[in-house]
Amino acid sequence: MGKLTGAQKAAVAMLSLGEETSALILKNLTTEEIKEVGVQMSLIQGVKKEVSDELLQEFATRFQSDEDIHVIGDHFFRNLLPNVLNGDQASDVMSKIELEKQKVPFKHVKELDGRLLANFIKNEHPQTVAVILVHLGHDKASQVLGFLPESLQFEVINRVAHLETVPPDLIRDVDEVLEQELLSMGKESHQLLGGIQTVAEILNFCDRRTGDNILQAMEDYDTDLAEKVRKLMFVFEDLVTVNDAGIRELLKEVRNEELTLALKTASDELKGKIFKSLSQRAAQMLQEDLAIMGPARLSDVEAAQQSILNIARRLEKEGKLMLAGKEGGDALV
Repeated sequence: MGKLTGAQKAAVAMLSLGEETSALILKNLTTEEIKEVGVQMSLIQGVKKEVSDELLQEFATRFQSDEDIHVIGDHFFRNLLPNVLNGDQASDVMSKIELEKQKVPFKHVKELDGRLLANFIKNEHPQTVAVILVHLGHDKASQVLGFLPESLQFEVINRVAHLETVPPDLIRDVDEVLEQELLSMGKESHQLLGGIQTVAEILNFCDRRTGDNILQAMEDYDTDLAEKVRKLMFVFEDLVTVNDAGIRELLKEVRNEELTLALKTASDELKGKIFKSLSQRAAQMLQEDLAIMGPARLSDVEAAQQSILNIARRLEKEGKLMLAGKEGGDALV
């Protein structure tokens, strides 16, 4: 029973206790708790007697039936809910449950370590790897991409750039191969995936070496495609396009040592923008630190710049600043 969560245990227990008793229990729960139990209950197709016996013993209650619980949890909960909540509340909870029940493709691989996942999929067809990559999120996709063999990196990213629609059957087949578990997209139509914007965002999160290698290979293969990707990418120097309020928000979260290292190779224009956003004393100290800084490894400077860019992207998601590519996109005013 240790494998079951609290919500799963509660759902199994209520199925064995019946609607009337379960209604009394649910009336003492919050709406959020009811939703959580409901999600688990609606997924149950039947419960073995030995499982319910062990569970009820855990709750200090004896289960008397000699048979399995042949109850469809979804139907049970739908009939039960109106006895607990009014019509609108019941409908709202069921709607939330249905949304949470939708299966997410590749959900089970998203938590894997990037190196392990790359090793797991490196022998798959490049098209298969591309489909997996676009479901991982840009940050995780860039990690996995960096751990793939260099000979495969461009092949995969090139396929991502040309992905438009992917049949749900293909996604389901790939997902089943990865973990013998059907994770339906829940949509009859094809899903829009990939594209040049996705490539640019993935490469934005890659380390400099990986990104440069892929862009160079892309340049050799398709100059026009490489140029389109470059225009959509946001690099450290592009922070000069962020407005002063956004820069101030960014600087609140950046360590002084990291900022000093990152500015080692920055243009005078970007340095000036940073100095202007600091207090007079802080700007003076930063200038002094830069002046006395000795030689630094380029990889360390680029790592510091990447770290600051990652903070900037998070702040953008939080609505605290806006990023724009080197060309195109919305201008900042």
